[in-house]
Amino acid sequence: MELTADDPLERGGEIAAAVKTIDRAAKLLAALVGEGERGAMLSDVARRTGLGKATVHRLLGALSDVGFVAQDATSRRYRLGVGLCLLATTARHRNVAALAHPFLERIARSTADTAYVSVREGFAAVCVGREVGAFPIRTLSLEVGHRRPLGIGSGSLAILAFLSDAEIDAAIAGNHRWLADYPRFNAEQLRALVAETRRYGFSFIDGQVIPGMNAIGVPVLDAEGRPLASLSVAAIAERLRGERIPEVVQLLQREAAELAALMRSDFSDAPPQTAPADDRRKTRTGRGASR
Repeated sequence: MELTADDPLERGGEIAAAVKTIDRAAKLLAALVGEGERGAMLSDVARRTGLGKATVHRLLGALSDVGFVAQDATSRRYRLGVGLCLLATTARHRNVAALAHPFLERIARSTADTAYVSVREGFAAVCVGREVGAFPIRTLSLEVGHRRPLGIGSGSLAILAFLSDAEIDAAIAGNHRWLADYPRFNAEQLRALVAETRRYGFSFIDGQVIPGMNAIGVPVLDAEGRPLASLSVAAIAERLRGERIPEVVQLLQREAAELAALMRSDFSDAPPQTAPADDRRKTRTGRGASR
């Protein structure tokens, strides 16, 4: 029997071969997961997966070509590549955006202003979700996917302030050149804003990023009190002043606590826990009444 390119038997064979290759590639990646930066020798990967060295060498080469695996030029060891890390980061960001969506909807509906969720990516904060409220004057200061240096903007500042002192120092130093794009901010001002955010438990940006626009941010904390993300609200300055500040802060903190519990249960097998609050992170919403 002669098979043509359109023959279902031939197509079935091609599909089976493709599935087999994908299965083998997945085994190789799994074998490298626990190796970290040190990586593994080709012979180690072959032994762990039960595949022949020639097959392992061919597949690792193909995975290297797309950035999923990297090989050290000196040691010849293989490790997971940047491309795979970028995929994982993107997937996690999308997961955060999906989890946060109903929270953003509630915040935007309650405040009539624009609500955002942001996550940390290295020395940057990335907006991964936005919901626009019903107020006619919209404050669309961030697009989904927009990156800012940690500390620039209310959501970004809420993340930075709840990192460790060493991480804050590293972020400010690492963003030295990037901060030149934001003339209203410098290292000294950022440290002052971090101290203020820690003291009150929320960040407040009073027109420093965009004149005439104010914003409030709160961290979404894990069980150890580290930021998983941040929730923020932006509006024209007249709408985020005086007695309305504590009202918006309380709403954001309530939503952030619920989102934190959901994220902790989603990102781990452990049941949700209540994040501990130390004196540094206790909220004092009385700050808003004087503005």
